[in-house]
Amino acid sequence: MRTPFTDVFDVEHPIVQGGMQWVGRAPLVAAVANAGALGMLTALTQPTPEALAQEIARTRELTDKPFGVNLTILPSITPPPYEEYRQVIIESGVKIVETAGSNPAPHLPSFHAAGVKVLHKCTSVRHAVKAQEVGVDGISIDGFECAGHPGEDDVPGLVLIAAAAEQITIPMIASGGFGDGRGLVAALALGADGINMGTRFMCTEEAPIHRNIKEAIVAGKETDTELIFRPLRNTARVARNTVSREVVDILNRGGRFPDVQALVAGSRGRLVFENGDTEAGIWTVGTVQGIIHDIPTVGELVERIVAEAEGLISRRLAGMLAPVSV
Repeated sequence: MRTPFTDVFDVEHPIVQGGMQWVGRAPLVAAVANAGALGMLTALTQPTPEALAQEIARTRELTDKPFGVNLTILPSITPPPYEEYRQVIIESGVKIVETAGSNPAPHLPSFHAAGVKVLHKCTSVRHAVKAQEVGVDGISIDGFECAGHPGEDDVPGLVLIAAAAEQITIPMIASGGFGDGRGLVAALALGADGINMGTRFMCTEEAPIHRNIKEAIVAGKETDTELIFRPLRNTARVARNTVSREVVDILNRGGRFPDVQALVAGSRGRLVFENGDTEAGIWTVGTVQGIIHDIPTVGELVERIVAEAEGLISRRLAGMLAPVSV
């Protein structure tokens, strides 16, 4: 299945495993690459730039196919050394980067000088257009269904992808709510050149998270997520549990971030993935969990999605066309 995305980013299938904090590690990324899709290491999962260099090397021991690194750049009082992480990516010879969080323009000259292609994640058409204007190589447009931060416009993918496709001329992949071949075909029909999946790749054998969390995703429904930080205009979609419900309640009663800071600590979310206690903290998951029913290997998943998409296009959809009378 060839698209502008597979051509520009040099992958076999138009499927991306997006960067996920605590999840985007070597075993998963290498498995995705070996399956012919594009895997993304998560730079800030690694505590230092030096640790990222080691994780890149570890990934290379497991695959000889292309993979990328996600570098999420967020404003902070004490920001991580983003320039040092960037330099490690360049010096390690990685040729694909997924940026997110803020304007990628300050990083583009260094990446492009090193021959690195930049895929920028956006949650609105206006931000996608701006990223295209500053010179990124591809867009990942993130609909409201997604895990993590969906932005503040609340536009689902069905409209967002089509609206973005009207203005984006570089390769664009669709994110948020994708987990099978039906979603891939829908994204292509809406004007995207592929799909990005997070939650679906979390629920695979190779994902480096506790089995309990994978089973919780299989058991979860599309309604079993919570939107936290809405009053703070920093919305995030996470699993519904006692912690996320408490955060929503506190903020809805006028609380501010310091009132929930201890509840949403990243260290607690990391423990969820390590220990398998779904109530230990905040952890991200998308509404797509409602159509996730198993825990396959990455290879099985990618093969299934591609086969299902090809079958839908060649048989079901083609069969709906009335024969042309001569």
